[in-house]
Amino acid sequence: MNTPISSKNSLITETYLRTQKENQYFERKGLGEKDIKPTKIAEELIGMLNADGGVLVFGVSDNGEFQDLRNLGEKLDGYRTLIFDFIQPACNIELEEVEVNGNLILLFHVEQELERIFCRKDNEDVFLRVLDTNRKLNRDRIKKLEYDKSIRRFEEEIVADFDFADLDQDLLNEYKAKLNYNGEVLDLLTKRYLAKKNENGYALKNASILLFAKDPEKYIPSASVRYIRYDGIAALTGVNHNVVKDERFENNIPRLISELRTFLRASFRDYYFLDMEEGKFRKVPEYPEEAWLEGVVNAMCHRSYNVQGSAIYIKHFDDRLEISNSGPLPSQVTIQNIKTERFARNPRIARVLEDMGYVRQLNEGVSRIYESMEKSMLSIPEYKEENGNVYLILRNKISEHSKTIHDSVIEKIEKNWELYNVTQRSIFNYLFLNHQATIDELTKFTAININTIRSYVNKFQEEGLLDRISEKQRDKNAIYMFKKH
Repeated sequence: MNTPISSKNSLITETYLRTQKENQYFERKGLGEKDIKPTKIAEELIGMLNADGGVLVFGVSDNGEFQDLRNLGEKLDGYRTLIFDFIQPACNIELEEVEVNGNLILLFHVEQELERIFCRKDNEDVFLRVLDTNRKLNRDRIKKLEYDKSIRRFEEEIVADFDFADLDQDLLNEYKAKLNYNGEVLDLLTKRYLAKKNENGYALKNASILLFAKDPEKYIPSASVRYIRYDGIAALTGVNHNVVKDERFENNIPRLISELRTFLRASFRDYYFLDMEEGKFRKVPEYPEEAWLEGVVNAMCHRSYNVQGSAIYIKHFDDRLEISNSGPLPSQVTIQNIKTERFARNPRIARVLEDMGYVRQLNEGVSRIYESMEKSMLSIPEYKEENGNVYLILRNKISEHSKTIHDSVIEKIEKNWELYNVTQRSIFNYLFLNHQATIDELTKFTAININTIRSYVNKFQEEGLLDRISEKQRDKNAIYMFKKH
């Protein structure tokens, strides 16, 4: 079931067709689905052509059931010719007919188009695939798509003077294994549109250099990542210069991801997170790995490598992490729609990284950043576009937690958690999340009588769990916080 059934794409096995989740690069269509006419499949293919390419399989249902397309009888020819009947201009889609367990299915192999826009021949409707959906574009969106396609040319440029001894052969062999490919490495790169074969042999594209060269900077300046750790919450200069660590990472993109994952894991501190269900203080990292790793990978996929002298920056402050990459957002993508919109600046690179499993699905990356920060009860991620760069800002709560809660307090709360009622637990939760509180604030948060809240807070103070901050004996604005010592 894991033997390739396609002569054009070694990833495609019976298991793949049954189980692969539909995404930016893969779509399945089965018989009996609503509106499964040739025109519908043509629209899906147009969406892939205008986006990042991919594979559409016709004859496999959403639940992975194989269906014999010969049951269509004479109508089958309409699906065989739909590329010519309903898509313009002429496109690069290869139709492959394969048989699986006696069932005939069609595989449409779609190569992305760098410059042209495709539409339906009969009504000129234009579509774009985003994640696992196909979207019809209006005139304004079509103009944006025309502009966005022009930004992709850099990764397609040929590197004329490349020394093939500079290829990372171990990494290339890993890639071959991931794709279940048994041929020569350079043939594989050609099949994946990362190289071109000519009369002199092979020529590699910029995308290949960034992905598989031992030292991409030899050919593409600034193909690196720089990490800077500041002491404090601002970047200072002169006599107040506060850089405590400055590291530069130079390697191909897959190796960079692995190196940065190890380095950043060791660079981040831990803090405590209160599990309200179990009453346990869980030690969690300064930032969830899913958030910062996705941020780094997205920066590598979407930066403008043609902008010389501008590396990817990871700036680490006491209260936040800033990840920046050169190049503005594609016009299809804005700060407002960044969670739901997608247009890869370097789609060849994005496709290889997904093939190799460095991330589960690149096109879900931004949503996962938001989700992982929310699960860790951290601030919503912030994106901004400034001076031709895109910034992702992740904020931590280190200063509000690990510096303001003592081990003895944690131990007492965990030990007695079952004895606390819902209101008392809510008081702990509010104090933990907000660092401090007045009686009025706790009353509003819990929606419980102020005298009850005051009695609980006084009890916690007597038990050595809370400190009261006020010089007055009676002060309605007195501040309460977890004991520090």
